[in-house]
Formats: sequence, C-alpha cells, structure tokens
Amino acid sequence: MAGVEEIYIPDYDDVLKAHERIKPYIHRTPVLTSSFMNELTGAELFFKCENFQKAGAFKVRGASNAVFGLPDDMLAKGVATHSSGNHALSLSYAAGRRSIPCTVVMPKTAPEAKKAAVRGYGGNIVECEPSTSSREAVFAEVVAESGADFVHPYNDPRVIAGQATCSLELHVDAGPLDAIVAPIGGGGMISGTCLTLSNISPDTKIYAAEPKNADDAYRSFKAGHIIADDAPQTIADGLKVPLKDLTWHFVSHHVEDILLASEKEIIDAMYLTWQRMKIVMEPSSAVPLATILKNKDLFAGKRVGIIITGGNVDLAKLPWMAS
Repeated sequence: MAGVEEIYIPDYDDVLKAHERIKPYIHRTPVLTSSFMNELTGAELFFKCENFQKAGAFKVRGASNAVFGLPDDMLAKGVATHSSGNHALSLSYAAGRRSIPCTVVMPKTAPEAKKAAVRGYGGNIVECEPSTSSREAVFAEVVAESGADFVHPYNDPRVIAGQATCSLELHVDAGPLDAIVAPIGGGGMISGTCLTLSNISPDTKIYAAEPKNADDAYRSFKAGHIIADDAPQTIADGLKVPLKDLTWHFVSHHVEDILLASEKEIIDAMYLTWQRMKIVMEPSSAVPLATILKNKDLFAGKRVGIIITGGNVDLAKLPWMAS
C-alpha cells in the first residue's frame, strides 16, 4: 500500500471547489434540534440530517464530486466502486446524472433496499462474499475488464473533499460547536469533518463513533497504526470496512477520541430518534447518539453537532421488530 506521502491529501481549497461543483446535484440538508434530546443528554445537540440527502445518504457528496470532476476523455468507460450500499447507490446516482456507466461490487448480504436503489439509479451490481478481501478481489476483476475509473468509497481525495462539505454546512448553519460526533467505518466522513474543521474551527473537538462489534478504528487509534478486520458483524452495516492510508492520516492527526457503542445501544438510539424526532435513519447513523448517551459527562453543557449519515434502511427488517 502506498504511504500517504505518495498520494494527494486534499486541502480546504478542494472543499470549497467541491461545494460549488456539487451544489446542483445535492440537497442542503437541514440541521434539526430536539429539546427532548437536549434534556436527555445534558448537551445542546444539532443534528445534520443527511438522511434527507439525495440518494438517502451523505455519500452522494463525495460521489458527485468525483463524477463531476472527471475529465471528458474519461467518461466513456464510466466509474466503478465496491460498497455495502450507500456509496454504491450514491455513485450510481451521480453517474446517472452525468449519463455515464457505473458498476458496483456489493456483498451478497447488503440490504435489499440498497441493492434496489443502486439498480433504480441505473447502476450495475456484481455481487461478492461479505468480506473486505472478497470485495477487493472481485472488484479488481471488474476494473481490469472495464477500465472504469475507480472511485473508492472513502480512501479517495475527491470523495473526502466532497464529504467535507457536510461539516462545512453544519458549521455555517449551527454556528461554532464545541464538538462534532460522526460515525466511523472506513473514515470518509470523519476525514472530511477533520479537513473542514481543522481549517475553519480548530477548537471544535472531533469524536468518531464506532460499533463495539466492529472496533478496528478504535483499536487502530489506540495502537497508533491501522488494524483491519476482514468481516466484522454489526447491525451498522455501513461501518464494517477498515481505515485506509488517506483516512488514517486525518484520523490520526485530528480526531480527539473514538467512542464505542454496543449493538443494543445502537438499536436503542435508533429507536429513540425515530420515536422522538420522527425521522428515518439507518443503524450506522445512530452510533453517534448512542455514544453521547453513554458518555454524558463528556458532552454535558456543550454545543454538539451530530451527523446523521443516512436513512437507507430496510423497512421490512427494522431491528426492534419481532422476527
């Protein structure tokens, strides 16, 4: 694997360019508040609702930045990626808007709702086994055959610059924050958050929230180097992938801490948000609130931003429903 010194690390100018580039293709999602959640946590919470985003997730930001930044001579072969869902459907959405082909390698176990969305946006799905090694091996075959431009789900400077526009909007709409909590899997969103806030609000502390059952980022953070799990099992399906060199650069330099939540804590936080805020969110999006509820003393009296990363959940398989 190439070291970060050998790849391009996006800067804040890339974020501003990305924001202008993707404006026609994304929503300026709302920032919601809840007096109930404030009382419950002891903090003043600001929820950046990317569950209302185009394609139902924040990942349309990075995907759109990559697709609409492609030079014309690269369009014919299209784009390709591997993803458990949200990046897959986001790249399919962006490619469809630019009328170019999109092929996605997805685990066989990916939620049917996300597979249906990919196909609905015109993406072509190639299935693989539910492990990082299988995903990357099958994807290598796809790219070798098609010659498509690889848009990595998170370890791509174009994608990180696009994701960074989310925290930019949150900062503008909510005002300066004491802390921001965002989910972490591969680290695209948290890297974008680090990129933006280290430039425009360096005093804001950045916390990553991770499932205890898929805690490789937490263990990496404590060890000081990347530790990758191949196929962790967690209800937060969007957070199963490991950090890579570019996202590790941002996490290791700018994240204050990584907080963990159990499966039950994630489900309880998801249920609570559905019940009290009346918004649809997927399990991965519930991890930040779960960690805040678990660490109330850390956030008490603070202005805290929470990024709700997506709302692409299988409504027939909600985690609190009896099987």
